[in-house]
Amino acid sequence: MLFEFSGDNWLGIHLGMTGTLRVEAPSYRRGKHDHLVLFQKERAFVFRDSRQFGRVRFHHGKNEPDWWKSDVPEIVSPKFNRQFVDQFLNRHRRAPIKAVVLLQNGFSGIGNWMADEILWRAKILPSRPAGKINDEKRAALLRETKFVVKKSLQTLGRDYSDPPRTWLIHERWKSNGVCPIHRTPLKRATIGGRTTAWCPRCQR
Repeated sequence: MLFEFSGDNWLGIHLGMTGTLRVEAPSYRRGKHDHLVLFQKERAFVFRDSRQFGRVRFHHGKNEPDWWKSDVPEIVSPKFNRQFVDQFLNRHRRAPIKAVVLLQNGFSGIGNWMADEILWRAKILPSRPAGKINDEKRAALLRETKFVVKKSLQTLGRDYSDPPRTWLIHERWKSNGVCPIHRTPLKRATIGGRTTAWCPRCQR
C-alpha cells in the first residue's frame, strides 16, 4: 500500500504474512510489536507485525517513489489477462504451477493459502509443470485468480472477515481436512518450498 501525505511525503507499507494496520485514538500507547505509530490530531495509525515479515518505506518528492512503480499488473486490473498469464507460465514452463503462482513478478500479492485456493477452484494439480497446463485450465486459472482476489478484498481486505465457508481455506489448515465439495480427504506435500494442500479427486 502507498499513502500520500501533505508536503510531498509518501509512506509505503507491505504487510507481509503477519502485518496489520489499525486506526486508534490519538492517545494510543505503543505495543510490543508496533513498528510504526503515526500520530495525527484525531487518530493514530498503527502498523503491527509480530514476526517482522512486513516492510515500511518512506519517500519525499513530488511524484510517487520509483520503488512503487512496477511493470507487474495488479490482478484486479485489465492488464492481468490471458496473454500475460500465458507468457508468464511459458517463461516458467518447467516449474510446478504452485511455485509459479507464488512468484510475485507475475501473480502479485498471491500468498500460500490463496495459491491453494485458486488451484483447487481451477481444478489444477499443484505439482503439474506450468508448461503442461492446457488452454482450458489456463482460462480457469485466470478466472479463479481474479475471483479469489476480488472476493478476498471484499472480506479480509475490508474487515478481516473470513472467506465463505465453502472455500478450501477452512479445511486446508486441518490435519484431517477434507474437500468442501465432496469431503474427500486432502493430500499434502511441500511444493516450491511451501506446504501445499489439494483434493486428489478435484485436482488430478
